[in-house]
Amino acid sequence: MIFKRNFYIAIGAKIVNFIHFFGGLFSLAVQTFIQIPAKPYGAKRIFEQAKKIGVDSLPIVSLVSFFLGLILALQTAYIMQKMSSEIYIASIVAASLTRELGPVITALIVAGRCGAGITAELGTMTVTEQVDALVTLGSNPIKYLVVPRYLAVTFMLPILTIFANAIGIYGGYLLCVNRLSIRSNTYISMTFQSLVYKDVFTGLIKTFFFGMIIALVACYEGLAVRGGAEGVGKATTKSVVSTFILIIIADCFFTALFYFFWV
Repeated sequence: MIFKRNFYIAIGAKIVNFIHFFGGLFSLAVQTFIQIPAKPYGAKRIFEQAKKIGVDSLPIVSLVSFFLGLILALQTAYIMQKMSSEIYIASIVAASLTRELGPVITALIVAGRCGAGITAELGTMTVTEQVDALVTLGSNPIKYLVVPRYLAVTFMLPILTIFANAIGIYGGYLLCVNRLSIRSNTYISMTFQSLVYKDVFTGLIKTFFFGMIIALVACYEGLAVRGGAEGVGKATTKSVVSTFILIIIADCFFTALFYFFWV
């Protein structure tokens, strides 16, 4: 009986924490949307965050995307060579990157690199009472801290994804042209023939929502930190794990929506 009671208590606590998390996330999202058009706009803070999140993330996104395209072409070539269909490698690489791999991998990289940084930064400000000091001085923490990060992540992630798609396709191009003896103009022609506007734009639409998830979860966990330095570490870990899970769930939802329900 004691075991069953503890088990039900643990399950109930998990459910309450789950509801509390999504309730707090929704509340933060509403407050953020309300504060976006409010003055002052804080353009300088937005551009500073855009540089940290977009420009500073470009090298690692480019590196991962290049090798992702290379690996995808290698794995595809292994199968296609058996069927003498190497010419279709370009189509598979381009469609896979623009539809799924480019947006998702870029979002996960930004979540791991920038989302964790945002949580740690805001968490440190919370435990050192800097956020309370902003309130005391009459500043709105959501407007001053959350809105610039939210806008920067939301609008820089699609731009990073465009670069990731292009560089990944280039990685596949190098392999096919230099190792599989596919003509350069043939590879380029097959790439553009296989891509349609729906593939490109559905992938980019996903990234706007991925950016919202990254920014809101990172800021929420950072502002909800309790317990000093240990709390900051726990919040950072929870932020990254929660963001990864929500990105995968959102990707599954949008893929089903775009390709099975919205034909």
